[in-house]
Amino acid sequence: MSIKGGRDEGTTGTRLNHARQLRSEQIPAEQRLWYHLRDRRFPGFKFRRQKPIGSYIVDFVCMPLRLVVEIDGSQRTEQKTYDDRRDAWLRSQGFVVLRFWNNEVLHDTAAVLERIRQVINALTPDPSPGSGRGE
Repeated sequence: MSIKGGRDEGTTGTRLNHARQLRSEQIPAEQRLWYHLRDRRFPGFKFRRQKPIGSYIVDFVCMPLRLVVEIDGSQRTEQKTYDDRRDAWLRSQGFVVLRFWNNEVLHDTAAVLERIRQVINALTPDPSPGSGRGE
């Protein structure tokens, strides 16, 4: 399945409906992180939540940076193989995947946001110095 212009051409109606349902049933950790990522509040980049990509639905994604942010609960240990396969596929499509535990987001939000900020800074080139015109 190919992704063009930030849209997944292979997205089915069922997956879209499932993503909508997930958006309406966010867990507290997702709600807290979404508060900081939504409306370009987090260094001016647009994030989407519960976004279908390929055959998967990611918790949060910034498409221009190809940055995926996932929040894991206690079930993560039970579905590690699935998540590892999913992360490998996302990386093969050029995405960077960050994972945080629910309790990290709830109890150390500042550290989570700082880690996301560090990755964003690494993914965005510094503006080049001026050419010296007008001096």
